[in-house]
Amino acid sequence: MTAPQQETSAAEQAGAVDAVPGAAAKAIEGRSLWQIAWTRLKKDKLALAGGCVVVLLILVAVLAPWIVAALGHPPNEFHEDQIDALFGTPVGSWGGISSDFLLGVEPVNGRDVFSRIVYGAQISLLVAFLAAVFAVFLGTVLGIVAGYFGGWIDAALSRVMDVMLAFPQLLFTIALVSVLPNELLGLTGSGVRIAALVVVIGFFGWPYVGRIVRGQTLSLRNREYVEAAQSLGAGRLYILRRELLPNLIAPITVYATLMIPTNILTEAALSFLGAGVKPPTASWGQMLSKAVNTYESDPLFMVIPGLAIFITVLAFNLFGDGVRDALDPKGSR
Repeated sequence: MTAPQQETSAAEQAGAVDAVPGAAAKAIEGRSLWQIAWTRLKKDKLALAGGCVVVLLILVAVLAPWIVAALGHPPNEFHEDQIDALFGTPVGSWGGISSDFLLGVEPVNGRDVFSRIVYGAQISLLVAFLAAVFAVFLGTVLGIVAGYFGGWIDAALSRVMDVMLAFPQLLFTIALVSVLPNELLGLTGSGVRIAALVVVIGFFGWPYVGRIVRGQTLSLRNREYVEAAQSLGAGRLYILRRELLPNLIAPITVYATLMIPTNILTEAALSFLGAGVKPPTASWGQMLSKAVNTYESDPLFMVIPGLAIFITVLAFNLFGDGVRDALDPKGSR
């Protein structure tokens, strides 16, 4: 082999050696928990379908005024010409469904069911999301304090959780709403009811989050990285905020996604019992309550809001289950 050929071969070998570390570094590049979770979540078709429906419902709630303006009628506008004067039922078959009224009209008054379903999504999602945020915030703070400090603080907070879990939430909410004034803290009418529902549902929901966070904190507070932070002189607040809380994000996120459909059902049940928003504000539970008196003559009026609740809760549950599986390192998928 000639000298130039030897030099060329040596250069190629050197280049190959230099390329190997880069390729190896790229091959073993680490991924964060959220990258791994997203990779696993993309493989779950049911969870993705549920997530798409959830996003669609949120868009419908946010864009309700424009959707109703384009495809429906004002939600509180009466259309007596669409009602049979003798029987009080919608004119025509299938609850009065037509090109002008996509989901028919309400019996007796003729309000557009499509518009009220769209605006009802605003109430259900608003109450569910705000109540979940309130419950997660309160449950996370108290749960991490109870788990980290232990002792009498843990015992006291645990007993409070036990009492809250045993308290009859439904009866308390009905009693509270019945004595609420029409104006409170600058809110009027249905605004007062919505605020009361958010506070009550969230307040009675935080013990569930608190128990999960407390249990996770008990298992994390003796880990090596926590003890290392303590040995370096880190304060308790720093450890709670920087060492423990980031490791609790995954279980908190999972429980929050599963809490929202429960809150939707709770709001619908309270509205069905008359403890929800005040008429004429649209609410799915309120529509079901009215449909009880007319389901024999107009069964579709009961089916439509029932399907809206069913599809919404199912979508959130599918998405929540997918998020739980994606964030579970021991999962099989």
